[in-house]
Amino acid sequence: MAHLPHPLLAPVIELAHRAGEAILPFWRADVAVTAKADDSPVTAADLAAHQVLLDGLTALDPGIPVLSEEDANIPQSVRAGWTRWWLVDPLDGTKEFISGSEEFTVNIALIEQGRVVFGVVSMPTSGRCYYGGAGLGAWRADADVIVPITVRTQPPAGDALIVVASRRHSSPEQEHLLAGLEGCVGALQMANVGSSLKFCLLAEGAADCYPRLAPTSQWDTAAAQGVLEGAGGVVLQLDGTSFSYPPRESLLNASFLALPADAPWRDSLLTLARGLA
Repeated sequence: MAHLPHPLLAPVIELAHRAGEAILPFWRADVAVTAKADDSPVTAADLAAHQVLLDGLTALDPGIPVLSEEDANIPQSVRAGWTRWWLVDPLDGTKEFISGSEEFTVNIALIEQGRVVFGVVSMPTSGRCYYGGAGLGAWRADADVIVPITVRTQPPAGDALIVVASRRHSSPEQEHLLAGLEGCVGALQMANVGSSLKFCLLAEGAADCYPRLAPTSQWDTAAAQGVLEGAGGVVLQLDGTSFSYPPRESLLNASFLALPADAPWRDSLLTLARGLA
């Protein structure tokens, strides 16, 4: 991985794989599920991966704090002083994991001043890994085969725009937005996929748009946002401003749109979105 454009990328990719190895013994093994305070599920696999990442990232640089889904009760008064930190989801797609699906990931992002420097999204079941960051580029790694990836500005001639969405989350506002986009560009093709892989499909040019008008948390999106930005995509709030991660009190994200930066239908989508903001 001599081509890696950031000195912390290689050890973080290795850590993501190690966290995946900690998860796999629990996969499809009737793992016990408990509910957190917000009623979201957590398993021993989440906690095992969290410990691998916490220990590994702390060893890598003790001066960079870690904000993980499994250790998120850090007061805002503490986080307000952070200028550089790790934003981690040890097992993104816990519901997919519990159901036996392969669509779960390990997500690690390095944040500076609220912006994603780079992100790593690793798939434990296949060993596939996506990584990248704005100004750095983006790649997909399968074993020893590493290829650069980039968004597509529009589908091939005659093909429908592919919109990725969550299997589990939608909203009336999102349906309204998609109906308006269809009126602008023609019929849409919907593709459902779990966890942060939705961003990665855009990053590798296999899909075109990911609107999310239902709740997510910061650790759900940051790593894959880094991959998408490295591949030439953007993540925007509904008012068109850049999507960032300031150390605010709430760790919930606002609604967002993920798309290629130079998509010819970008202005149409933003006009529709501003009507919902």
